[in-house]
Amino acid sequence: MTSHLFAVSFDASQPRRLAQFWSGLLGREVVDDPHDGVLLLPAKNTEFGIRFAPNRQPKVVQNRMHFDLTSSSLEDQRQTVARALDLGARHADIGQGPEIDHVVLADPEGNEFDVIAPGNNFLAGCGFVGALACDGSQKVGYFWSAALGWPLVWDQGEETAIQSPNGGTKITWGGPPYMPNGGRDRVRFDLAPDSDVDPQAEVDRLLSLGATRVDTDAAAGRLVLADPDGAEFSLLTSR
Repeated sequence: MTSHLFAVSFDASQPRRLAQFWSGLLGREVVDDPHDGVLLLPAKNTEFGIRFAPNRQPKVVQNRMHFDLTSSSLEDQRQTVARALDLGARHADIGQGPEIDHVVLADPEGNEFDVIAPGNNFLAGCGFVGALACDGSQKVGYFWSAALGWPLVWDQGEETAIQSPNGGTKITWGGPPYMPNGGRDRVRFDLAPDSDVDPQAEVDRLLSLGATRVDTDAAAGRLVLADPDGAEFSLLTSR
């Protein structure tokens, strides 16, 4: 009895424009979101949705979550970078230095993402969206493993990673040092209770695991909670 990861949600000043960018890059279908926004549907059952929610507040700091896109060869990496740039991405400098073999880009609203070089064994078999890389503690990795029912697939030092039992994209937390959040995180998890789970019972379960209640947005059909690191996430309810 758990929630499932309905979507990774991005705040966007132009949600449909940003959805079209990611649709072109990932090859996913764009649909209207029942919770106010625009949604990219999963292409297969090992993927989660990607949601773009309207928010006029400007992006001021580096996101604490970003996608790592995988490559099968150097030419494949080059083609992904070229396609992203053609769709409206730009190169981004986050202090990565010249020695790295991945390419750091930002989408049209400045959300960072990496195009990983071929031969990354950790992401082998994870699909094109190999990982959602997050800034966060070991404790929060344990929390999300229990919250989603996804087993830990990495737990070394203070770094953790989880993955759905069905495979697909890994979610990773890098441990310290931590980045400042600059206020509300623009990239967040949207959870939905499984169909046979009472929403209030699920809220109680998440609180017992270490979440805290932040707000109720009844009009948008969601409860806003925070994980043990203070990062906000939503539990979607029926409208």
